[in-house]
Amino acid sequence: MDFFGIGLGEVLLILILALIIWGPKRLPEIARILGRTVHVLRKATNDFTSQVTREIDLEEIDSKEKGQTAQHRDSGTVKRDTAKDEPR
Repeated sequence: MDFFGIGLGEVLLILILALIIWGPKRLPEIARILGRTVHVLRKATNDFTSQVTREIDLEEIDSKEKGQTAQHRDSGTVKRDTAKDEPR
C-alpha cells in the first residue's frame, strides 16, 4: 500500500505518534479536520485545473478561427489578383 508516497509501516508509525501526542479523544476530531482540509484543497485544485483547461481550449479555438479567417482573406486576395491578370 502506498499512501502519498509513504509505506504502510510509516503510516502506522505516524498514527501511533498522533495517538500518543493528542490522545484517543482528540484524534477523531483531528482526523475530521484533516479530511475536510484535504477535501477543500482537492476541490480548489480541481476547480483551478478545469478553469485553466477551459481557458486554454478557448485560446486554441480563437487561434484556429483567426487562422481560418486569415486563410480566407488571403485566398480571396489571390483570386482577385489572378482575375485582374487574366485577359478578357
